[in-house]
Amino acid sequence: MNTDKKQYHALATDYDGTIAHDGIVDDDTLAALSRWRAAGKKLLLVTGREFNELRRVFPHCDMFDRIVAENGALLYDPATQHTRMLSPAPPDAFLTALQARGVPFTLGRSIVATVEPHEHAVLAAIRDLGLEWHVIFNKGSVMALPANITKATGLLPALEELGIDAAQTVGVGDAENDHAFLRLCGLSAAVANALPSLKQNVDIVTQGARGQGVAELIEHLLADDLQYLTPNAALHIDAHY
Repeated sequence: MNTDKKQYHALATDYDGTIAHDGIVDDDTLAALSRWRAAGKKLLLVTGREFNELRRVFPHCDMFDRIVAENGALLYDPATQHTRMLSPAPPDAFLTALQARGVPFTLGRSIVATVEPHEHAVLAAIRDLGLEWHVIFNKGSVMALPANITKATGLLPALEELGIDAAQTVGVGDAENDHAFLRLCGLSAAVANALPSLKQNVDIVTQGARGQGVAELIEHLLADDLQYLTPNAALHIDAHY
C-alpha cells in the first residue's frame, strides 16, 4: 500500500446511479468533481454506457482525464478526443441471432445492450454460436461483451496512460458491473443507494446517495485523504501493475 502522505491521486467513478440520477449529474456533484481536479487530482469516468449515448446525455465529458466507456471496451481521452478501442466489434452473426430471437438491443462500438429478461436469449445466442462472450448485469440492464472485457480491464490502461498506480486510485460505484474495477482500486467505495452485494464488498459506504455520496467522498479525501481508513486487503486484487 502506498505510504505517501498524499495517498490517493485519482478518483474513478461510475456514471448511472453513482454520479448521475436518471442520467443527469446535478450542479453540486459537478462542483465536487471540479474541486477534485482543481486539487491536482486525476478524474476518471468508468461506465457501461455506450460512448455516443454518453456524450449525448452528459455535456461535461471534458472534465474527466479519461473515460472508460462500454463497460471497459473503449477508452477516450477528452483532451485530445482520441478514442482507443479495447475490444472488437460484435460479430454480425451474433447480431443476426439476436434479431431472429426478437431481442431488442442497442449497439455501441463493441457493447451489445438490452434489458432483463432477454439475457436468456442473449446467452442462448452466445452458446449456439460458440462465442467467447459473457453477459454483465447492471440493475436490470444486460450487456454482452467479449469474456475478457470488464471495467477493470478498461481502467488499467487508462491509469497507465496517466501514470497512476491502481493502489493510488479510489473507485466508487453502485451496481453489479462495478465489482471488477472496485477490486482493482486501492480504496473502494459504494454510494448509499448501491446494491447490498456491492456494499458488502467495499471499504467504505457513503451516507449520501448518488452524487451526494460522491461529493461526500471527495470532501473526505481532500480533507485528510482518509488516512484513518485502512483498506481491507481481502477485497482487492493486486492493485499494482
